[in-house]
Amino acid sequence: MSKTVVRVIIALLLLAAVGAAIIHRDRLDPAALQAWVAGAGAAGPALFMAIYALATVLFLPGSVLTLAGGALFGPVWGTLWNLAGATLGAALAFLIARHLGADWVSRRAGPRLSRLNEGVSSEGWRFIAFVRLVPVFPFSLLNYALGLTRIPFLTYVVASGIFMLPGAIAYTWLGYAGREALAGGEGLIRNIGIALALLAAVAFLPRLLRKLREKPMLAVEALKQQLDAGAEVLMLDVRAAAEYRGEMGHIPGARNLPLEELPARLAELDAYKACPVRIVCRTDRRSARAARLLDEAGFADAQVVEGGMTAWRAKGWAVEDEAKRREVEHA
Repeated sequence: MSKTVVRVIIALLLLAAVGAAIIHRDRLDPAALQAWVAGAGAAGPALFMAIYALATVLFLPGSVLTLAGGALFGPVWGTLWNLAGATLGAALAFLIARHLGADWVSRRAGPRLSRLNEGVSSEGWRFIAFVRLVPVFPFSLLNYALGLTRIPFLTYVVASGIFMLPGAIAYTWLGYAGREALAGGEGLIRNIGIALALLAAVAFLPRLLRKLREKPMLAVEALKQQLDAGAEVLMLDVRAAAEYRGEMGHIPGARNLPLEELPARLAELDAYKACPVRIVCRTDRRSARAARLLDEAGFADAQVVEGGMTAWRAKGWAVEDEAKRREVEHA
């Protein structure tokens, strides 16, 4: 039996399992989990982690399990078992996707998808950190999607475990606080306050991560070397159209997209999300604002060129003058 046939059979079995799990998902509730874990005795934590991992692979909601883990095992052990189960499930989904589809995607990917794959792979753990702390995509779907990239498996597992920890702590404590509230335990207000504080901290982490992801400015000499070497770089000039076409001119090949119009026109740059984007303007402050917008929109490598057009002109390097070009064309 060929590898292709085996992969097709595995994929069909997986789809059937996902469908069955979704149809019967109402059976996965805290009461049922509590009965299963209690019936397993000392093996209860292992059973819970196995259920969590299987649920992740089968696209079942992990939030229910995380809250249940806090209610069943408390804030400390619950966090440990939740994180272990989620990481194991994420690893299994990653391996399934890599075994079933990574080669196929690599062979058939067009230039745009190939650049996206390269951009994700070059970011490595930083990209994983971002998507784990900023839940842009559904957790289970993201695990399979990352399996189709060239991110190393060990990097994926370690980074996932580390950067899922804040959310695991917050939601586990929330489940624990809910159990204490229902039981009328002592320290109810304190437990709820801690849960809310943890959730607020998790909500703040993406902003902190964006700060950490900000790249230092690129020297204009380094930009010149990249362009001379023929690197695939999008030169983005965020000055107003009049300045772009004005006396100062612009870097040959630069694309003009004024900063004020950038938020509404980001879709025009989707094809460059995985490409290096080098941003120039008259001032670094405006370029930095553009870089933040691109970073928040998921661009993998947006970097400010220090000094912008002023530094470029000071070096005496060639520029394109739109007015002179039009004069030549009409001559």
